[in-house]
Amino acid sequence: MAIHIIIDGYNLIRQSSDLARLDRQDLQLGREALVDLLAAYKKIKPHKITVVFDGAGQPSLYGSRERAKGITIRYSQGGESADDLIRRMARKEKTKALVVSSDREVMAAAESAGATVMDSPSFEEKVAMASYLAIKGDGETVDSRGWVPTTRKKGPSRRLSKRKRKEKARIGKL
Repeated sequence: MAIHIIIDGYNLIRQSSDLARLDRQDLQLGREALVDLLAAYKKIKPHKITVVFDGAGQPSLYGSRERAKGITIRYSQGGESADDLIRRMARKEKTKALVVSSDREVMAAAESAGATVMDSPSFEEKVAMASYLAIKGDGETVDSRGWVPTTRKKGPSRRLSKRKRKEKARIGKL
């Protein structure tokens, strides 16, 4: 199943130390740095990515809906916040969506719509790890010992709920 990553753009920028520094210099510089970071991530993991910015009453370089470097960029229109747009997109995408935001209201609304949620610092960490592993390699070693007997019991009592297992699988794809 394909994942559609919906990102609260300014939230992620301001939660990241590197992007926040660029954002303080110039708002457009911060947005471009985020799009560059996501474009590099998209080359490693080809998920559909949409970044949502507050754009009410603001002219933008990209327009209200644009694609740059394979990333869909959306700006909220007048009278609507980026949070409202993210909530609406999460309701539309349901279980296919992974919403990245540290805003509790957005996370709760997306989760109630059936989407998987992740806070901004965790997503930034996943992106950094993916780029590190792409450069370094997976680093997985094959255990040649084969099966090792164990007395550890496994079974339904240790099993996550079906919903939690699906969320874990979606996050694992990052």
